[in-house]
Amino acid sequence: MDYKGIYESWLANPYFDEGTKAELLAIKTDDNEIKERFYRELEFGTAGLRGIIGAGTNRMNIYTVRKTTQGLSNYIKKQGGEGKGVAIAFDSRRMSPEFANEAALCLAANGIKAYLFESLRPTPELSFAVRELGCIAGINITASHNPPEYNGYKVYWEDGAQITPPHDSGIMAEVLAVADYNDVKTMGKDEALKAGLCTIIGKDIDDKYIARLKEQVKRPEAIAAMGKELKIVYSPLHGTGNIPARRVLKELGFENVYVVPEQELPDGEFPTVSYPNPEADEAFVLGLKLAKEVDADLVLATDPDADRLGVRVKDKEGAYHTLTGNMSGCLLAEYTIGQIKELKGLPEDGALIKSIVTTNMADAIAKGYGIQLIECLTGFKYIGQKILEFETSGKGTSLFGFEESYGCLIGTYARDKDAIVATMALCEAAAYYKTKGKTLWDAMADMYEKYGYYRDEVKSVSLAGIEGLAKIQSIMETLRGNAPKEIAGMTVLSARDYKKDAIVDMKSGVVKTTGLPESNVLYYDLTDDAWLCVRPSGTEPKIKFYYGIKGTSMADADARCEAAGKALDSLIESMM
Repeated sequence: MDYKGIYESWLANPYFDEGTKAELLAIKTDDNEIKERFYRELEFGTAGLRGIIGAGTNRMNIYTVRKTTQGLSNYIKKQGGEGKGVAIAFDSRRMSPEFANEAALCLAANGIKAYLFESLRPTPELSFAVRELGCIAGINITASHNPPEYNGYKVYWEDGAQITPPHDSGIMAEVLAVADYNDVKTMGKDEALKAGLCTIIGKDIDDKYIARLKEQVKRPEAIAAMGKELKIVYSPLHGTGNIPARRVLKELGFENVYVVPEQELPDGEFPTVSYPNPEADEAFVLGLKLAKEVDADLVLATDPDADRLGVRVKDKEGAYHTLTGNMSGCLLAEYTIGQIKELKGLPEDGALIKSIVTTNMADAIAKGYGIQLIECLTGFKYIGQKILEFETSGKGTSLFGFEESYGCLIGTYARDKDAIVATMALCEAAAYYKTKGKTLWDAMADMYEKYGYYRDEVKSVSLAGIEGLAKIQSIMETLRGNAPKEIAGMTVLSARDYKKDAIVDMKSGVVKTTGLPESNVLYYDLTDDAWLCVRPSGTEPKIKFYYGIKGTSMADADARCEAAGKALDSLIESMM
């Protein structure tokens, strides 16, 4: 059936409510809009299901949520996991509570117990809850930092990480196999609660989660010494981080935490920002204003589901500096690994885990400490998968894992990035360096002196809709068939194609495997420790160009990075 036929079937089927039909009737003369809504089913990307809220198979609504949950239920039963239950959390977005409720009732109708959080919770707490409750899976209703019109459905497996092969493809196959919406099961909430098929969870999991975060503290004496002096401005960006971040900081002894009042309360419209991304400067406008009023040492902002942390730090002259995800990740890696070494020594099988688009400074840190550096595909689920591999094999100890996209994990209590633990750890690090007479900006400068002047950037090109998707694939195939030999005056040494599982030495032509799962990603190793990586986003209609360079000084690094950016602009323009 084509998209028009599916559209007509939704209008004719009594299963769909009148509100949905009214929304669809309103677009009956807009063939392009009908096509956008019905030309495909929403697909799993690096972070699961994500899309614009609205009626249609290519939209987030109660019916696509139910259908996905029915497919998940069928898969869980085939895996023999129906007796373990599924944990469900949600954030502050439009329809998040409703979607979480629909997922819980579909699971319950399939005889699978749902552990539903009573109110919004951060993504990492959901990851923790899956493991703590011994669940077979977890569901988190969130679209992370996307604009307000989006929502999403992240699926976690029993290890607490987002689903990876073969579970991701297995679940999607089951979802696609649900051909008739009338076959999707559901039941009343009162009935589910009475039958013990839905249990509301909250405080008990909160307390255990916070306790595990506090176990990651390395220098409590530094907090005791500086907790009354350090000034911290924090914003949850209208999301889930407000209560857990403030709680853990207060319990550890940080007394001067100022929350941005305009962004404190949950609000799915995100009224103070165009979209709630802590990577964006606009997310810090209000926080920096407050920081200057109270003379704060650092300014922190978490995204709506509190798995990403944005950072601004003050230098000794009073100026505030941006720490990119690469910079804050390296700062926390250096602090965490350095403190472990000093306090108890590093394990022989210790490892620093990063994604392939993360800065090469991480490689230098790992080399400096004599530990293993492990690269994974983009998506924190692959870092979680590596931690599981360590756990099951008994070989390997994760000391720190992070991505350039402002996400990291300290410890193994969860298997997803955690902005709450990052907030805690960065404040601890600030207190520690303050005891040494240093700011976090001083610590960052010390790292550049120690490891080299690394600069890393990313350019994103938005290409929405069917035509956009086709253009993204066209760009990837153009590069795949014609690997550049030079970029910004730097020679391409090797070309990695993760879709073909091949690394080609550009000089000798020798080919070897990548050692990672198949993925539509291209990566170019350049001279002077520089690199370029190209990949379609797994969560947004974008194609991303990541690149990094290493300079001999900060000025040299800035100049090289600017030149690389201009060369990349020309390359992108030639393919558009």
